[in-house]
Order: sequence, then structure tokens, then C-alpha cells
Amino acid sequence: MTPRVEHASGCVGILAGGGPLPGQVAAAVAAQGRPVFMIAFQDFAEPSVVAPWPHAWVRLAAAGQILSELRAHRCGDIVLIGPVRRPSFRDLRPDAEGARILARLGRALFAGDDGLLGALVRVLGEEGFTVRGAHEFLSRSLGKVGALGRYTPDEGAQSDIARGLEVVRALGRLDIGQGCVVQNGVVLAVEAMEGTDAMLERAAGCRQPGTGGVLVKLCKPEQERRADMPTIGPKTIEGAARAKLSGIAFEAGGTLLIDPQACVAAADAAGLFLWGLAES
Repeated sequence: MTPRVEHASGCVGILAGGGPLPGQVAAAVAAQGRPVFMIAFQDFAEPSVVAPWPHAWVRLAAAGQILSELRAHRCGDIVLIGPVRRPSFRDLRPDAEGARILARLGRALFAGDDGLLGALVRVLGEEGFTVRGAHEFLSRSLGKVGALGRYTPDEGAQSDIARGLEVVRALGRLDIGQGCVVQNGVVLAVEAMEGTDAMLERAAGCRQPGTGGVLVKLCKPEQERRADMPTIGPKTIEGAARAKLSGIAFEAGGTLLIDPQACVAAADAAGLFLWGLAES
């Protein structure tokens, strides 16, 4: 087993996919007085998010360069944050170290996201790093129980939430997705590898006559929360509004809100509820 990385400098390595969360984690780490070094994944990380921080642009499968950069900057703690599409083997083009890591991941490469991410966290631990969850640094961005804005679910929405919970728990047990859309008891769409935004677009095209509709998001039962947590951002609110839903229900304490104040403001402006569910 590789010796654990010494990190007297307290540097936190951020393996950055897309979206604004890598920058938010970096800012939260810096606010604690700890240095940051960002591994920005090519074709996924956003230049404007990465630019303010010490960083290196690296291909997803260039594990040798990733590990070398993390060790050179004395990163003991690392955070995996931001969406990254799972590439095909044809597109991976791993370096020598990447091929070794892929071999160690083994059959997990063919599993769902939970299996793969869990194996990746294990391998990174064996390489001497400590994988931290983004929520450990972004505690103020975790969802809270109950209404986050002005609106609350009515009786019909509560019934749709209950139906959605059944569906998402079943999806989670199969390691398929984290969300679904239900309208008046009818499941309009379920989330798979396409993500929440694309699911909401499909749901908009499947609407039934009448009003209502709820997006429900939950952690999977065996979800590796250090590498993948459900997230809701202003873009999610916009998609729910375009789909003419009445609101969004999410697992409080298990969901990250990208800019909570902006999420609440957008939901209030659109007349949508943001409803945090107690973990079960």
C-alpha cells in the first residue's frame, strides 16, 4: 500500500468537473486558511471557475499526471466535485498510471455510478489520499428540512412526493438515478445518466392535462457521498418552471444547493416550493 501523503501544508486538492461548485469548495477551503490546488478536468471544468485558483488542466484518464500534481503540491485531502460524463473506453486514452488505476478498479468500471465512485474513493485512499466530501466544506449549502421559500406543497403535491419517494428509492437500489418527476400520480420521467436538466426537458414534453407536478431528488441508499451528492441549482429551478411543475422535494442534509439564496429567490419568483425532506 502506498504510504499516506504527508500534508503539513494542509493543501486541499480539488478534482474539478463542471459547474460552479469546484470554485465554491475552493473558496470555502481558503476561508479556513488552507491552500488549494485544483485539478481541472479538460472538457468538463469551466475556465472561469478554475482561473482564480492554482491549477493544472489534466485529461480525465491521465492518472499519472493527476497523482503527480497532487503529490507535488502536498495535497493530502482531496475533494471530487462537479459533473463529469463517464467516457467510453475508446475516448479514455489512459496514460500508464491511468491503465494501472483502471485495472485496479476492475469490474467496478462496468457497475453503476455508486460502484465506480466507491471503488475510486478506495483506490485514492490506497494511494495515500483522504477523500473528503464537498459537504464537509459547504455545510451552509446543505438543504434544510421544510420549506426554504414562500411556498409549501399542497395535498396533491404531497401525494406526488410520496409516489416520487417510492420511485426514486427503487431507482437508487438499482444504482440508476437520483430523481424523478411525478404529476398527479403519473411518473413523467426518471433520471438516469443524462442528468436532472435533461430529465426535466423530457418531463415537460410528457405533461398530462391539469396542473401540478413535482421533482423529487434523493441520495441512493448506498451512495458514496464523498464523491457524488444530489445537487440543485438555479438552473434546476428554471427547468422545473419550464416544465410547469409546482415544486421540488429533496433530501435535506443529503442535497447540495448551488447558491442557496439564488435558489430560493428563483423558486419564489417562479411560484415553486423548495421542500426539504427528513432523511429516512
